[in-house]
Amino acid sequence: MPTTVKGVIARRANEPAELTDIVIPDPGPNDVIVDIEACGVCHTDLAYRDGAVSDDFPFLLGHEAAGRVSAIGEDVTHVAEGDFVVLNWRAVCGDCRACRRGEQEYCFDTHNASQQMTLEDGTALEAALGIGAFSEKTLVHEKQCTKVSEEARPEVAGLLGCGLMAGLGAALNTGEVRRGESVAVIGLGGVGSAAIAGAVLAGATTVIGLDIVEEKLQAGKDLGATHTINTKDLDRDQIVEKVQALTGGFGADVVIDAVGLPSTYETAFYARDLAGRVVLVGVPHPDAELSIPLADVFSRGGSLKSAWYGDCLPERDFPYLTDLYLQGRLPLERFVTGTTDLAGVEDALNSLHKGEVLRTVAVTR
Repeated sequence: MPTTVKGVIARRANEPAELTDIVIPDPGPNDVIVDIEACGVCHTDLAYRDGAVSDDFPFLLGHEAAGRVSAIGEDVTHVAEGDFVVLNWRAVCGDCRACRRGEQEYCFDTHNASQQMTLEDGTALEAALGIGAFSEKTLVHEKQCTKVSEEARPEVAGLLGCGLMAGLGAALNTGEVRRGESVAVIGLGGVGSAAIAGAVLAGATTVIGLDIVEEKLQAGKDLGATHTINTKDLDRDQIVEKVQALTGGFGADVVIDAVGLPSTYETAFYARDLAGRVVLVGVPHPDAELSIPLADVFSRGGSLKSAWYGDCLPERDFPYLTDLYLQGRLPLERFVTGTTDLAGVEDALNSLHKGEVLRTVAVTR
């Protein structure tokens, strides 16, 4: 029988998110129902609410979540009822051209649930990133569930489902930071701070955090940054000079742009060493344009990369990172700067504009 639960939806662009009744259908053959225990409040949900992703309203918001499988479809083999899982939006198909060539992190046909959740009047809901986890329960494809250790706190583990994985993966997977290298991270929100933690985990010996907010710079230090630079009153060349001064005069081996503005990307490009790597993980506005002399691109060598979901494979990365957290080697708990309930999600979304928190987490259990 379909189940009615509370969930947070966006009915129209730029209108407040609303807590209302939603209907969870019985799971299809490869679907599962997950009882959500915690879900992080991510900038992507703000973009959905404000119509910056698409106009397929109404949306069931939330995607950065952990919970427990409570019901499964008849053909489900990937998880079982009672499993503690982190939800992911890269449920690889295994058969597209990227998967066939062994690059599943670029899968073109990821799985979602076979049917949509609805409002009580039957209106279909578009689930944010195919998940929709600002809800007491949600319906997803079985491969959108990644089992992790039962010992992990859900409000911490769930953050691996999006923002933290994007930042950690930008350093570990896309940037391929190696022992003894230098890394600079521009923008120390949740994603950029996670990139700091990833660089430290990879063994970088010089880790530089750059931001315009002192509180964020301090958070970067708490996560292992060896140096910080307040860029509020600095132009590009001044920032580059300061990064070079901290890296033997050469620039960083890897520079991660966690902001995604043309100005921050140009800074990242020139703040790297010759043959260094630039990683773009901040999501740019669709209208943003970049102008860098092609001769500079040629003469500096190295690589210019984009990190999409931190180039992660959830089945490989989520359990690994959760275990490191439980061993005390990855301080994921420091990213939880506040908690709320589902009724407080709208206020938490609005607080993202102020840039004062790493993550507020909606706790539902």
